[in-house]
Amino acid sequence: MSVIYDRVALIGLGLIASSMFWAMRRDGLAGHVTGYARSSETRETAREIGLCDSVHDDMLDAVKDADLIVLCVPVGVMGDVMAQIAGALKPGATLTDVGSVKRGVIDAVMPYLPNGVHFVPGHPVAGTEHSGPRSGFAELFENRWHLLTPPEGTDARATARLRDLWEGMGANVAEMDPDHHDRVLAVTSHVPHLIAYTMTGVADDLRRVTDSEVVKYSAAGFRDFTRIAASDPTMWRDVFLGNKDATLEILGRFTEELFALQRAIRRGDGDHLHAYFTRTRAIRRGIIEAGQDTDAPNFGRGGGPRK
Repeated sequence: MSVIYDRVALIGLGLIASSMFWAMRRDGLAGHVTGYARSSETRETAREIGLCDSVHDDMLDAVKDADLIVLCVPVGVMGDVMAQIAGALKPGATLTDVGSVKRGVIDAVMPYLPNGVHFVPGHPVAGTEHSGPRSGFAELFENRWHLLTPPEGTDARATARLRDLWEGMGANVAEMDPDHHDRVLAVTSHVPHLIAYTMTGVADDLRRVTDSEVVKYSAAGFRDFTRIAASDPTMWRDVFLGNKDATLEILGRFTEELFALQRAIRRGDGDHLHAYFTRTRAIRRGIIEAGQDTDAPNFGRGGGPRK
């Protein structure tokens, strides 16, 4: 494929940013990719493994002359980062992000957006429980969805160009209203993560079950909970605080459903349980048919990120 952006700046060098770099490099989508991370250790690791064409100790140096700036930092600090880099962004550049909350990011970033810079928020619905600059791999976005949530009045050409980049990295791209995005992700990602954190915490609190038994006898369901609960704590803290309203709404609905299942178990209502599980099983089939997972053993998951 041909180069889409001559110069791309990645601010934050974790799983998503590193995967973006390897995908852009694999497919020749960017001329020069700069990188910046707050931690000097992360920057040194990036240099060691060849992550980015140049790694900068100063964030302003990283974004200077960039055609595309990608904010790959926790959603809770996006406003602060934007306040620092706003004056260094060149007119005509496109700014995007990879946060899994969109309304909060838009509200935090827009007050600092310079005239002539196009802001096209985005969210790659892809990831693993791994984090850090070594965790990325070029195939992360293949056949996964990337959701763009451009605010009203966003330049259509800037949005189309960013769409081309993500499609070039293998993603399926859709546009969505920011508030609708946050509600959808509360259902599909945020509340499931909260439940996984909670169930893992419950197991840790059951003093009648020793730590060794929890590890040794973990069935697949609990193992998947622990895999999800191993996700980056800073990122998920910010996600729940940033998408508070939608998360609480869906969590309330979950609580109602849980009470109904408790009542059915208490009363021995097998018909209710069977009908409920049949309906939820069909949702799983739909996810597989949509190509968003596999029914292979262990769901096709290996022991870590692919290289």
